[in-house]
Amino acid sequence: MSGAGVKMTETVAVPVVVPNSAWRREVEKRSGQKVTACYQCEKCTNGCPAAFAMDTVPHRLMRQLALGLESEVLAANTFWVCASCETCTTRCPNGIDIAHVMDTLRQLSLPGANPAAKNAAILNSEFLGSIRRHGRVHELEMVTGYTLKSEGIAGLLRQTGVGLGMLRKGKLKLLPSKLRGVKQVKGIFRRVVKG
Repeated sequence: MSGAGVKMTETVAVPVVVPNSAWRREVEKRSGQKVTACYQCEKCTNGCPAAFAMDTVPHRLMRQLALGLESEVLAANTFWVCASCETCTTRCPNGIDIAHVMDTLRQLSLPGANPAAKNAAILNSEFLGSIRRHGRVHELEMVTGYTLKSEGIAGLLRQTGVGLGMLRKGKLKLLPSKLRGVKQVKGIFRRVVKG
C-alpha cells in the first residue's frame, strides 16, 4: 500500500508537572478549604460573572492549586479579577468556599510573591485604605495613590488632564463624602486585623 492519503502527525512533548504538595497544604491551611475535593465539575466557572476577564478560569485554577503549581497560580490574574460575589461557593457541590480560596491567594501574593500582580496588589491596598479612612471609596484619593505608587509622578502628570476633566464634569469629588457609619467601618477593619 502506498502512503498516499495517510496523514503523519507530529509528536509534541508533554510538559512534566512537578506538584508542590507543601504549598497546596499551606493554601488549604490558610483558607480552611480542601482544594483537592474539587472534581472539576466546572460549576464555579459556568456561574462566575467575571470568568470572561480571567486568564485562568476558576475550575482550572482549583486544579492547578490541587497540583500545587505555585508559580502558575500566583501568575494568574484570576484571584485579582474575582468579584468575591460567592457564586462559585454557592454552586460548588462539594462545599468548597472558592471565594475564600481566592481571598487567601490575594493575601499570599501581596508580599511580592508575584511581580506581575504588583499593580493589582497596589490597587487592592489603595481601595481598602480609602474605605478604611472614609467608610466608602473616595475615587480621587484612591486613583491618585494608586497612580503614584504604580507609575510615579510621571504617571500622575499623564493622568492630570483626564482627572481635571472628570472634576469639571462632576464625575469625581474633590473631597470624600461624609458617611454616618465611618466608626463602624473602622471597627470592622480593626477586628479583621486582630483576627
